[in-house]
Amino acid sequence: MRLEILIAGRGGQGILLLGHVLGKAIAEHTDLHVLGSETYAAETRGGDSRVDLVVADREEEADFIKVVRADIALFMHQLQLDAYKDLVGDGAVVFLDKSNVTEIPRRSWRIYAEPYTDIAEREIGTSRVANMVALGHLVGVTSIVPPEAVESVIRETVAREWVDLNIRAFRYFLRLSPHRQTEE
Repeated sequence: MRLEILIAGRGGQGILLLGHVLGKAIAEHTDLHVLGSETYAAETRGGDSRVDLVVADREEEADFIKVVRADIALFMHQLQLDAYKDLVGDGAVVFLDKSNVTEIPRRSWRIYAEPYTDIAEREIGTSRVANMVALGHLVGVTSIVPPEAVESVIRETVAREWVDLNIRAFRYFLRLSPHRQTEE
């Protein structure tokens, strides 16, 4: 088994943290091997931000650190969807932040589109945890890693004053079921 995961958004959306938490949870709490890379613009806010994760059950299958054809993708902003949509394979599971993605391409993807940023603002009180709302949706749908593993990594990684908010945000979609696929 080999999966390529692409996570992309704008600087300030917590893309690098999301990718770090997911990659570390998979690496430390499953028997899977993970390779990853991060790309980000020099700007603190608004620049391009991207994480590529390659996950495999055999170490030799995790042989390249860049996504060539994503099996799972998460786009937190329209600009990154437009820039990287051709890296997403047919039949891929794709998560879109409808708060920031307005044009969904017609592709043979399984699309899950929810307003992660709006949900974080409305339900948690800050848009700064939209990344964890999205991560909870991704983990809930794909079951790539146990939710408890992600929560453990959040506790280890996130600043103490943000742990509870991040975990609440992460659990938002995990407590809702069934997950609805958006066909747009």
